[in-house]
Amino acid sequence: MSTSKRESDLEQVGEIKFGQVGIANLRVKELDMDRLRSELSQKVETAPQLFSRAPLVVDLSHLPSLPSRESTAALLKMIHECGLLPVGLAYGTRDNEELAQQLDLPLLAKFRASFERDHGENDAHPPRAKAESAPVAKPRGSGAGSAQPAVGLYSDKPVRSGQQLYARHGDLVIANLVGNGAEVIADGSIHVYGALRGRALAGAQGNEKARIFCQEFHAELVSIAGIYRVIEDIPTEMRGKPVQAWLENDKLLLGKLA
Repeated sequence: MSTSKRESDLEQVGEIKFGQVGIANLRVKELDMDRLRSELSQKVETAPQLFSRAPLVVDLSHLPSLPSRESTAALLKMIHECGLLPVGLAYGTRDNEELAQQLDLPLLAKFRASFERDHGENDAHPPRAKAESAPVAKPRGSGAGSAQPAVGLYSDKPVRSGQQLYARHGDLVIANLVGNGAEVIADGSIHVYGALRGRALAGAQGNEKARIFCQEFHAELVSIAGIYRVIEDIPTEMRGKPVQAWLENDKLLLGKLA
């Protein structure tokens, strides 16, 4: 009997798996390089722990026309110089796909912003990724009644720095704390029965009715359906308090839990 093993029996030295990661989406509405540089630099300077060397998908679908290869390459270089790391283009049209190929960049279908309906593509719109600053307001009703509490994942262990939990197709319930540098994601709502630090991204597939609840609010970032607020944009009176977050008229609002 041969002592050698067939190649198919050997343990792989490199294994590919697909997972959910929090990647920001830059929706370019006007190709004004000076203004974009100023806006992006300010975001990185204001919240370096969030934006410095953060991966970024670039969405060009809201421009009047698709930029040339040279203009897009200059845009990507400028984004990199601001401290962000562009990793691909959001899917838009076949021309956009050709542009990505010319730049040797991937298209990320998760960030599709527009679709070619005449070619039969009718996927639902993905989560948006735009920043909105909203005043603190009291929620309408009981909050919990609109949270759609279908538990997708339950954990009674702390989520430590560098760890990520993702509840697909439902809510995420954590009966413990979420530490600095940790990330919790849910297609539905997020319930944290402890301190919420790190990042919490609810409604990851675009569910605008999702909410975020926590007993002790210290989050670096909260996001619902891609609309987010960072800690620098959060009133000090909310920090360390029981808080819920929800969307209203495309703004992410925060309110204290009774």
